[in-house]
This record gives sequence, structure tokens and C-alpha cells, in this order.
Amino acid sequence: MDYLSDLAVFARVAEQMSFTAAAQSLGLSKSAVSKQIARLEQRLGSQLLQRTTRRLQLTETGRIVQAHAERVMAEAQAAEAAVQNLQEAPRGLLKVNLPMSFGLSHVAPLLPELLAQCPDLRIEASYNDRRVDLLEEDVDAAVRIGELADSTLNARRLGPARVVYAAAPSYIEKYGTPKHPDELKWHHCLIYSYLADPLLWRFASQPGGEADIAVRVQGPLTANNGDALRLAALAGTGIARLPSFVIGPDIAAGRLVPILEDYRVADLGIFAVYPAQRHLTPKLRAFIDFLATKFGPEPPWDCAWIGLRQKRGACATVNWCDTAPQITVYGPESPC
Repeated sequence: MDYLSDLAVFARVAEQMSFTAAAQSLGLSKSAVSKQIARLEQRLGSQLLQRTTRRLQLTETGRIVQAHAERVMAEAQAAEAAVQNLQEAPRGLLKVNLPMSFGLSHVAPLLPELLAQCPDLRIEASYNDRRVDLLEEDVDAAVRIGELADSTLNARRLGPARVVYAAAPSYIEKYGTPKHPDELKWHHCLIYSYLADPLLWRFASQPGGEADIAVRVQGPLTANNGDALRLAALAGTGIARLPSFVIGPDIAAGRLVPILEDYRVADLGIFAVYPAQRHLTPKLRAFIDFLATKFGPEPPWDCAWIGLRQKRGACATVNWCDTAPQITVYGPESPC
């Protein structure tokens, strides 16, 4: 610890180029400062300062040590600030970006509760399905659904986003129920345009079962909003491929019927993301922790449907078997 203390004293002397001024700013005597500098020079085996009657000057070694000492002090100050942040109440403006359907249906109704819990917090929320550059647009955090590819962000998993294939009873009565994913190519499918390949619908492999299945589909309606596709599915226009947070209540109420339940669909995940360059401030931590308690591990929009599946004896692992750790921090080497 003496070494770190000596580095801190040397950094202050090098900054002010004065033993007297450094001693005053540190609340030490001039002799104590001189003693610590001498001890540091002895430890390093090299002179750090050239002293004359008129001024101080850094040696070549002194300049090198100064650069490292400044970085050490900066990290120490950042650590202290981070600890203080944990102890402070959430306050100030928090800018968040939310997906349109999920944000309006499941986040917006919760924000008044969060604001009531944190009276010094203000939230500026934007709702759209466009992938926002958080740093460029000065956004503190975003909620994203699906696979994450931006390695400049940290992410925390809030809950599952389960993909469901479903159709209205009127559609099934008219066109029948597909028994295998390959049969989807002959059906009217409702297309979500923001997928990487909107017309390619996938099913994951199963232990002891078929390998991954990919089916190229077609249909009468393409839209960039899940709620628009939900309305079309309810009207019997076609088969929808949508997250359960959009159509889970409709399935529980019988307005939509899940199809191809024997074929596993990968869980996409709901994530809160924020720039890795920014500290997890109290206001950001409060926002993320609040949503995590609301959406995980089993989100409310899935509870009714899962209850119905259990009552009718459906395999609990079908379509629900993909889980992930509650917290995920991802970087360049991670698939997320």
C-alpha cells in the first residue's frame, strides 16, 4: 500500500512541479512528501525528479512513471465513483429505446410504477423497431429482442422471447393444420419484414429427432410490426410466426391456436443493452433491475398458456426448452 501511496504523491508533485504545493493540496508536510518521493526512487532504483534551487524537472524515468501513476490514480477514482454510484438514489434523465410492440404493450404500462419508486428519475422513451446506435444517438439503454451482434454493448437478459407459430380457428377450419414444417410452403404465411431473411422460417434440431429445418414460405401480407401481423392472424388471413409476448394471451383465450408444437423453436431472449464505455449508473441499474424482476424468469404473458399446456398434458419442454443465464455480458468472442 505504501507503493500506491507513494505513486499518488509523486503524481501530485509531477502535476504541480512543486513539493510545497503538492504537500498543501494533499494535507501533508513538505518533509513527508519528500520522504515518500525518496522512498519511491529507492524502490525503482532511479531518480524521478531533478531538483534545483529554482525548479523541479522530470527525468526520463520520471516521465514514464508519471504516465503510469496518472492511469493508476484515474482507475482508483473511477472505482471510488462506481462504489458511490451504487449507494446513491437513481436520479436524472434516462434515455431508453424500446421495440414498438413489446415496448408499448409490456414496458410502457410499467414505467409509472418505476417512476413512483424513483421520484428523482426522469425517463425519455422512444419506441421503434429500428436498430438504434446508442452512442451516436446518445441513448443510455435499449431493450432488444433476438440475437445480439454488437460487441460494443453490455447486455443483461431480462427474460425469454419465445417464438410461436399460430393461426386462427377460422384459418385452420378452411385450410387445415400443417403437420410438418415443410407443409408451411403451401400455406398463407404472415411475414415479419425486419427478420434477416423474412421468408425463411426455422425450427431447431431436437435430440434424437430431425436436424434443423428451414422452410421458405410465402404469403399475402408482409409488415414490419408484430401487432399488425397479429390482427391479420386473428382475422384468419394466415399463419403467424410471432413472439409469445404478442400472441400469448390470444392463444390462452383460444383466439389463436398454436401449430407445429412438436417442433422446437429457439428462444430469442429479451435483453437490456447499454454501451460498455459507460458506467452502470444508479438510474440505469434501477431501470434494468426493475424490468428483470417483471419479465423473468417466467414472463406473465406466458403463464396462462403454459398452464393450459400442462393441463392438457403437453410436453413441458416443447418450444420452451431453450433457457439462458439471467445475466449475459457479451463481446467480440461471443455469438451474442
